[in-house]
Amino acid sequence: MIDRDLLEPEQGWATPSRVRLPPPPSAEQGIFFRLMSLSSRAFGRAELPHVFPLIHRNPRLFWGWLCFASRFMPWGRLPAPVREKIILRVAWNCRSRYEWAQHLEIALRIGVRDDEIVATTLFEDSIGVEHDRLLMRACDQLRQCKLIDETTWEALSRSYSDKEMVELVMLTGHYEMIAGVLINSGIEVEPAIEDVIQAFFRRLS
Repeated sequence: MIDRDLLEPEQGWATPSRVRLPPPPSAEQGIFFRLMSLSSRAFGRAELPHVFPLIHRNPRLFWGWLCFASRFMPWGRLPAPVREKIILRVAWNCRSRYEWAQHLEIALRIGVRDDEIVATTLFEDSIGVEHDRLLMRACDQLRQCKLIDETTWEALSRSYSDKEMVELVMLTGHYEMIAGVLINSGIEVEPAIEDVIQAFFRRLS
């Protein structure tokens, strides 16, 4: 049993004192963006996550970013559970509650177990599965000094191709960047995703 109150980063979640960049009203968004909002239902979401209208505040960046991000998800080459564990670790390391919440929901939806999710929040020595320990170590090293050490790189290279190793490093960097945008915007987790978080906490405790 895990105390759900302890399941947050050591320094807490990083949040500004106010919402700095709220998602804009639908009326301010173009027709193509509104159509994309409707298509989110095909991916199991009743509403488009706030991150999309947030970044769409700068349309010149948004559409290029969306194309780039889609190469990681949904069309990445890393196995989906691996991708989500990496993103959860990045969100945890960056202290981005919004990013962590979104990918908690996705991880659960694709079959990542509760204990595997909890493992992405633990210190490396407390992670029981060797492969997950390697992935989390790589995320931590990229966060700290941008260099995965030789031992960890070689071990991961036995499981992933050179193309996948490039994707792994870029996936980590990409979600660190997005975590920065999310944290500084101050946007809040959508109610439906908050419900998923609270249900997850209840199962743990």
